[in-house]
Amino acid sequence: MSQNDPNRGRRGNEGPPDLDEVFRNLNQKLSRLLGAKGNGGAGGSGSANAKPPFKGGIVAVVGVLAALWLASGFYVVDAREQGVVLRLGSFNRVTEPGLQWHAPFPFEKVEIVNLTEVRSVEVGYRNTAQTRVAEESLMLTSDQNIIDVQLSVQYDIKDARAFLFNNAARERDAKDIVKQATETAIREVVGRNKVDFVLNEGRAQIAVETQKLIQEVLDRYSLGIRIAKVNINAVQPPEQVLAAFDDAVKAGQDKDKLRNEGLAYANEVLPKAQGLAARLQQEAEAYEQKVVSRAEGDASRFKQVLSEYNKAPKVMRDRLYLDMMQQIMSSTTKVVVDQKGGNNLLYLPLDKLIQQSNPGASAAAPAASAAPQAAEQAAPAAPAGAGKGGRDVTRGRDFFGAER
Repeated sequence: MSQNDPNRGRRGNEGPPDLDEVFRNLNQKLSRLLGAKGNGGAGGSGSANAKPPFKGGIVAVVGVLAALWLASGFYVVDAREQGVVLRLGSFNRVTEPGLQWHAPFPFEKVEIVNLTEVRSVEVGYRNTAQTRVAEESLMLTSDQNIIDVQLSVQYDIKDARAFLFNNAARERDAKDIVKQATETAIREVVGRNKVDFVLNEGRAQIAVETQKLIQEVLDRYSLGIRIAKVNINAVQPPEQVLAAFDDAVKAGQDKDKLRNEGLAYANEVLPKAQGLAARLQQEAEAYEQKVVSRAEGDASRFKQVLSEYNKAPKVMRDRLYLDMMQQIMSSTTKVVVDQKGGNNLLYLPLDKLIQQSNPGASAAAPAASAAPQAAEQAAPAAPAGAGKGGRDVTRGRDFFGAER
């Protein structure tokens, strides 16, 4: 039978190949590969020395498997991760980013933990805001009002060892723990505040207080979790009383609007009133100073006139009389003179005399000339015996009341 015969190794034209011959050829190839020397004899001598090459092949296979087993201990830790090596199920060490090696299974095992991955927990809703979970979202405020709060919490890992060993090393367990801590914290924070504060201006403060309280709870149990942010997605009263709360909010807004308008009006009116009061006060003070100064001036003038009067009473009386008559005559247009020894009064129409002396001024004041005429026609003659009385009326008196 030739070497290239396809039926070589078969019994006739039927049946599978000879397995002994296949293993023998494989043994010889492994022996040659590892440098073993096989016997070149044929017949019975070759079959008698087949055992040593078979043992060398087993050693080679074991060596390759051992190399592969040792190589399985190499692993790579990413820059965002940490490796936690477990030796026989207990913590051994934490490995930093890079190419690392640990004793292969079953002696050591490595757990890779992503530290920068942001995980989230939803409380009060699922996936979208429309999927509401009432048993989680309904809470009670300090003024005994029910309110619906929906929020989400974002967290990451700050301690890989604590994260793996303190929450059963399962992501689902960690998420459940964070969710329970979030529910506890938000209910406590909402329960300390009133409903108006929670609905309106207190959202940011409530989120900060809730984040702080959740972190305190997780640190108390050493879970190795860091709360990154708390987002309050929706805060509203229950649907059954939503309309009443809307009315209350509108009333509060109207109250603030009216108060702001009142403050604006007060800020506008008060400065004007204060300015007017200050002006009146200053005018009163000026008038006071004026009256006092005038009184002091009159008193000083009176004292000076008195000293001169004491020196020459008659001359001073005449001078005062003339000054007074000049002052009176300069502001009058009619003069009535009582004649001595007669019963008639002499009327001097000064305005007519002035008009006659100045004809151009007569057309300027026709109404002023009609008044003295009417007064002259209406003036009755003095009765008999009234001359003395008339003289008494027109008799001049000096500054101090003495009859001239």
